[in-house]
Amino acid sequence: MVSSAAAAVCRGEIWLKLLPDNDRYLLLPHQLSHYPKLLKEISKTEKLAKSNERLLVYFGLYVIFVLLGAAIFAAIEGPQEMDTIHHLRKIRRKFIEDHTCLEDSELEEMIVEIIAANNRGVSAARNVTGEPNWSFGQSFFFSSTIVTTIGYGHVHPLSEGGKVFSIIYAVIGIPMTFILLTALVERCLVPTTYILHYMNSKLGHLYQPFNIRVFHLSFMGGLAFVFFMALPAMLFSRLEKDWNFLDSLYYCFISLTTIGLGDYIPGDAQDQKYRPLYKLLIAAYLLLGLTVVMLLLHLYNDIPQLNLGLFLLRRSDEAQPDPERMRLQSQGDVPGPKYTQNDLGHPDQHVQQVKVVSRPMDSPTPEEDTTPVHAQMPPIFPR
Repeated sequence: MVSSAAAAVCRGEIWLKLLPDNDRYLLLPHQLSHYPKLLKEISKTEKLAKSNERLLVYFGLYVIFVLLGAAIFAAIEGPQEMDTIHHLRKIRRKFIEDHTCLEDSELEEMIVEIIAANNRGVSAARNVTGEPNWSFGQSFFFSSTIVTTIGYGHVHPLSEGGKVFSIIYAVIGIPMTFILLTALVERCLVPTTYILHYMNSKLGHLYQPFNIRVFHLSFMGGLAFVFFMALPAMLFSRLEKDWNFLDSLYYCFISLTTIGLGDYIPGDAQDQKYRPLYKLLIAAYLLLGLTVVMLLLHLYNDIPQLNLGLFLLRRSDEAQPDPERMRLQSQGDVPGPKYTQNDLGHPDQHVQQVKVVSRPMDSPTPEEDTTPVHAQMPPIFPR
């Protein structure tokens, strides 16, 4: 009994496809009476689309992944949090013992006010003598984090008018930013495609097209890591006195992936020089970095063998055209014996099955070529 199969009728012929082996068999009309159970099994297997099955499996794996991440974060960060709580309790108890004139409730009220102000972006350190959060430089940096969807959250509007304007500003600014990033990525594809063609010319006789595209993606990812992660991290570790290289690298990754936790914000030191200019340069870095990230995602999506999301789409259930089958069908329009007949023009009783083995994905035929569209033709540079 075949556990998974699919059948297709074409030009009066019944094609049987066994899954997941992708083996295809031609059933002649007089053979259909021998396979009633098989056809019934086919009707059952077609009730639930394969993409839905893969989506359910993927969703289960996704939930397991999130639960696993929660368990790991709790195991790593939990002990550190408990140590901090014990340390704060010890400091508070010692402060009350040293200042007997101060009641515990009064200290609690002051701590609550300080925490509430800090959550609104106002620090109580040094008698609140730092630069205000809503200077032009700080406001420009805040606007850039809204339209790029980074949203650190360390500074946010306090007034009702500011909250309403933030919503309207984001609704307009986020699409504008995506349009700008798309246009920049299109320009960046010109030199990127040139590099891919260069790799094809040098390595095409040694490796398959899929391998060359993976090399190309890895090369571009390495350049992006060096120039938009490692070098900026080294620079931030020198400019921010409380940051080491790991803190700076962590900030670059969290920002360019638009996670934006807000635990590290450059340029917020009390004695920061040229703060408006510094914030402007950081905003420009974030915009260029997001462009590079979108470029890498575009290159990744152009490799179907790596884009697992394609197998979850509903269109993945549609039967893909088989080149060998199309070639055999086209012979019906050409004078001469068909592949089910002998040279005398009579049906060959000894030929009952034709087995077609599909080619590997790494060696696609011209009809199945998965080379990205932008890489199929050499780039044309304006004179």
